Amino acid sequence: MATIVVTGGSSGVGLAAAKQFAARGDEVVLVGRDPRRLAAAVAQVKAAGGGEPAHFRADFERLDEVRALADGLLAAFPRIDVLANNAGGMVGDFRRTVDGFEATVQGNHLAPFLLTSLLRERLRGARVVNTASRAHAQGRPDPGDLTGDARTYNAWRAYGASKAANILFTAEAARRWPDVFSVSFHPGVVRTNFGTGRVTRLFYKYAPFLVTPEKAGELLVWLATAPEADVVNGGYYMGHKLTAPAPHARDAALAATLWDASAKAVGR
Repeated sequence: MATIVVTGGSSGVGLAAAKQFAARGDEVVLVGRDPRRLAAAVAQVKAAGGGEPAHFRADFERLDEVRALADGLLAAFPRIDVLANNAGGMVGDFRRTVDGFEATVQGNHLAPFLLTSLLRERLRGARVVNTASRAHAQGRPDPGDLTGDARTYNAWRAYGASKAANILFTAEAARRWPDVFSVSFHPGVVRTNFGTGRVTRLFYKYAPFLVTPEKAGELLVWLATAPEADVVNGGYYMGHKLTAPAPHARDAALAATLWDASAKAVGR
């Protein structure tokens, strides 16, 4: 039985994957921000697998809560087999967090970077799966500016840059942490409550060609459990296919610079 930590586990892709892990007999650990949705997710995962999953509440726009989450996980679990960094979202209007960073880059990149770094020793021989997006092509992260500028803020560009950061982090982790197997993936355009603004949310709920959370969850589960011989360490996947991301998201120099800037930003 593997121990699987799923962030963003209270809805969407994360919840769908958590239920599938539970059905396999894995020990599932849910992480979510909203207490009500987290409680509902716990009940669904319990129904899928028979046992009540451990669960932790954390808001990734507060790095102290990420640190507290890491402390809780380290205290509770002597082994973590998979960390699914799935939490993330789009921020409609420019906002800085209490930590001083633009909210999109903190929630989607800096927070999972910090969590993974804090769990690093517990992840030796484990697997990290980072939920990225094809939207990474729309934005390039700037390691020199993680605080953002309200005058030039664009929600989609910021989201794309944060997803490119997920891919760059994955590849750099494979280089720096060879004893941790890291992959990232595009889950498809998933039917969820994703997005900001009424039109975008309606699109992600009702467009006919969208991928179901269950289908996207299956991909996350495959990436988390497939034999290492079948998956490339540091790779980016669309479906079951290793895929080259946009040029800026496979720039090794940018990946290294972003890593160092992120480590400095979060105090690692």
